[in-house]
Amino acid sequence: MPTLTNYFPPLEPYLNVLHQDDDIVVFDKQSGLLSVPGKDPSLWDCLEHRARQTWPTAGMCHRLDKDTSGVLVMALNKRAHGRIGSQFEHRQTTKSYIARVAGVMQEDSGLVDLPLATDWLNKPRQRVDFDNGRASQTEWTVIEREANATRVRLHPLTGRTHQLRVHMKAIGHVILGDVFYADADALAAADRLQLHAAELGFTHPTTGIFMTFVAPTPF
Repeated sequence: MPTLTNYFPPLEPYLNVLHQDDDIVVFDKQSGLLSVPGKDPSLWDCLEHRARQTWPTAGMCHRLDKDTSGVLVMALNKRAHGRIGSQFEHRQTTKSYIARVAGVMQEDSGLVDLPLATDWLNKPRQRVDFDNGRASQTEWTVIEREANATRVRLHPLTGRTHQLRVHMKAIGHVILGDVFYADADALAAADRLQLHAAELGFTHPTTGIFMTFVAPTPF
């Protein structure tokens, strides 16, 4: 089972800031960097720690998996945190991910509607669970077909742990480079998890303007 025993988070760039103002700071998180500290004391280096060196009041509004890169917003005060957190809770944000998955997808688009639950014998893995799982939906659209892979845009309609990773595996197209869910060939096909949070949209907590932030896909 994969662990973080050899955790060497990327240092260049140390932080990649897309936007900052009095209420929020938006980052393009690197693959390989934790969003928040891990339980083990050795896993202290994370985006939250790095951000607080410059913005001491910065707080997480949501998270990305360690190996997922892309747009992540932090709030700089309690009011902003509450207003943005509420948008995530009530699904008032917009999210778009880019992924490269194993195999050639035949259809141009589709919806995965499969309930997910924690795989307690293999944490932190998740699994499809029709008896005890929570409702989970992901829309997908093909961007480009390669010889043995497909580039897709993913829109999660819910926000379950590992949702995109498990849903893609469940329909037979696991995300390349996925240390938790890929088979040997799909794992060896990429040097990182090929999943990137490309766009995030939400209403600014002070101005009331809906803003969309974009981070270039690095693969």
